[in-house]
Amino acid sequence: MSIDNSWHAYRSLTRDRSVSSKKVNRALVRRIIGYARNYRSLIVYFLITLVLVSLLSVAQPLMIPRLVDDGINQGNRQVVTVMALIIAVLAILDAGLGLVSRWFSSRIGEGLIYDLRTEVYDHVQRQSVAFFTRAQTGALISRLNSDVIGAQQAFTSTLGGVLGNLISVVIVLTAMFILSWQVTLVSLVLVPLFLIPARWMGRRLQGMSREQMSLNADMSTQMTERFNVAGALLVKLFGRPEEEATAFSARAARVRDIGVRMAMANRWFFTALTLVAALATAIVYGLGGNLVISEVLTIGTLLALVGLLAQLYGPLTALSNVRVDVMTALVSFERVFEVLDLKPLVLEAADARPLPQGPLSVEFDDVVFRYPTASEVSLASLESVAREETLVAGSDVLRGISFVAPAGTMTALVGPSGAGKTTTTALLTRLYDVTGGAIRVGGIDVREATLASLRDGIGVVTQDAHLFHDTIRANLLYARPAATEEDLLEACASAQIGGLIEQLPDGLDTVVGDRGHRLSGGEKQRIALARLLLKEPRVVVLDEATAHLDSESEAAVARALDNALEGRTSVVIAHRLSTVRRADQILVVDGGRVVERGTHEELLQRGGLYADLYRTQFQEGRAITADA
Repeated sequence: MSIDNSWHAYRSLTRDRSVSSKKVNRALVRRIIGYARNYRSLIVYFLITLVLVSLLSVAQPLMIPRLVDDGINQGNRQVVTVMALIIAVLAILDAGLGLVSRWFSSRIGEGLIYDLRTEVYDHVQRQSVAFFTRAQTGALISRLNSDVIGAQQAFTSTLGGVLGNLISVVIVLTAMFILSWQVTLVSLVLVPLFLIPARWMGRRLQGMSREQMSLNADMSTQMTERFNVAGALLVKLFGRPEEEATAFSARAARVRDIGVRMAMANRWFFTALTLVAALATAIVYGLGGNLVISEVLTIGTLLALVGLLAQLYGPLTALSNVRVDVMTALVSFERVFEVLDLKPLVLEAADARPLPQGPLSVEFDDVVFRYPTASEVSLASLESVAREETLVAGSDVLRGISFVAPAGTMTALVGPSGAGKTTTTALLTRLYDVTGGAIRVGGIDVREATLASLRDGIGVVTQDAHLFHDTIRANLLYARPAATEEDLLEACASAQIGGLIEQLPDGLDTVVGDRGHRLSGGEKQRIALARLLLKEPRVVVLDEATAHLDSESEAAVARALDNALEGRTSVVIAHRLSTVRRADQILVVDGGRVVERGTHEELLQRGGLYADLYRTQFQEGRAITADA
C-alpha cells in the first residue's frame, strides 16, 4: 500500500468519531455551497484532474500483462520497449496531473481560507465591547485559524479525498474482477482483517490526540500568561521563579510523555496497516501463483493484480469512514458560522446620517442602561467559563441620567466607585446602546448617526492608554494615517512629549514594547494625548487621564490636556481637584443617578455627597475616586 494511501487511511480513522452521530444540516450545506460558487470553475477543473489521476494510476498496472506476457515471455523486444515507454509516459502524466490537481486544490483551499478568515475578522471587529469582555482571546484566534482551516478541508482534502477514493475503488475493483474474480473476492474477504485493527488503533489515537491537545493548551496558557509584560512583572514581584519552573516542567513532561506514546501508537498503526497489506499480497501471490500454474492466469495478470491490490485497501479504508470525514468538515463550518451569525450589539441604522459640522453639544435625555446578558453578546463556546446565571438579565446600572453639555464646555463626572461614571462615557461613544432614553451629539441621536462620524467626532483617553507593540510613529498614525511628519511632531509638542522623542535615538521610530511598557505611565498618556490631538475630535472623553501618575508626570499630562481640551466639548471623569474646579458643570453620580449638579463652589455650599468627597480628598490628601 502506498504512503499516500496509508496517510489518507490514517487521517480518516484517527478522527473523532463522535461527530458521526450528528445529522447533516441541509441549510448548512446550502450555505457552504454558497461559498463554493466563487470557485466553481476551479472546483470543476480540480475534479476533472482527480478523475484523470485515478484513471492513470490504475492504467499503469494494467500495462503489466502486455509487458510481461506479450513482451518479456515472448522475447518481443519491440513490445517491451513500447510498453516501457507507455508506462513511463503514464507515470509522467500522472505526476504532472498530480501537480496540476494540487495547484487547483491549493487555489480553492487558500482562497476559501482567505474569504472566511477576513469575513470572521471583520465581523468580530464590529462586535460590541461586551463581546470582548466575555470571549476568550485564544478561542477567537482558534476560530480564525484551526476552524477556518478545518472548513477549508471540506473543499480540498475531504471533497478530493472522497471523490478520488471512490473513483479509485470502482476502477480498481472493476479491473481486478475483469482480470480474476477469484483473486478479487479473496482480496475483499481480507478487508475486515484490515479495518478492525485499524479502527481499534484509531480509537486509541483519538483519545491520545485529545489528551495531547489539552496538555499543549495548558502549557501554552502558562507561557502566554507569564511571557506578557504584566504577567512577567507579577512573577518577578512575587518572586516565585522556582515554583513557576517546577509547574512548567511538570506540564512539559506530560507533553513529552504523551508525545512518546503518540509516536509509538503511530508506528504501531502504520506497522499494522503495512503488515496486513503484506499478508494480503502474500495470499494473492499464493492463490494467483497457483492459478498461474493451473494456467488460469498469466504471470503478467498476477503482477497486475498485485499492483492493483496496493491501490485498493487505502481508499477502501478511507471510504469506510467517509461520514466522519464529512461531518468533521461540517462541524468546522458550524463553528465558523456560529461566530458569523452572532449579530453585533451595536449596529448602524440603514438611514444613519453623519454628525453635523462645527462644535458639538452632548445631551443625555433620561438615559437608562443595563449591561447585556451573555446570550445577547457572546457565545458559550468562546468563553473559558460559561455559567448559567450569566443568562439572567441584570439590574439597571444607570437610572434616568439627564444633562446637557453645551458645545465647548467641560462637564466633570464625580462619585464613589461603582456609581456608573465610566458606563456613562461608554454610552456616549456608543460602545453600548442605551436601554432607555436617548443620547444626542450635535442634536442627533447617536443611534441615528453613522459610526464613522461618531469615531471621527469623539476622542477618548482612558486611565491606561493602550499602545500597540510598534513604533511611536505607527501608534500615532493609527489616529490619522495621512498625517505628515510635521503633523506628528506638532501633536507631540502639544502633548508635552516632543522633548522626550527628540532625545530618543530612533525618535518617532522607537518601538514602545508590549502595551507600551517600555515607556513610563506619564509618557504613555502623553503619546495617547498626541494621538488624540492628531485625530482632532470635537468631543473629548477623558476617563481620568492623570490617574495613578506621579506629580511630575501629572503636571506634564495636565498641560497636554489643556491643549487637548481647548475649544472642544469635554466629558471628564474627574479624579483630580484641579480638573473639577475647571469644569463648567459638575455632575455627582451615585447609584446610577445624577444626585447633584453645579459648579465646584455651589456644590461645596450644599454640603452633600460632593462636599463629603471633597473633604475626604482634602483631609486624607487623596484624589476623588475615579473608579466606576
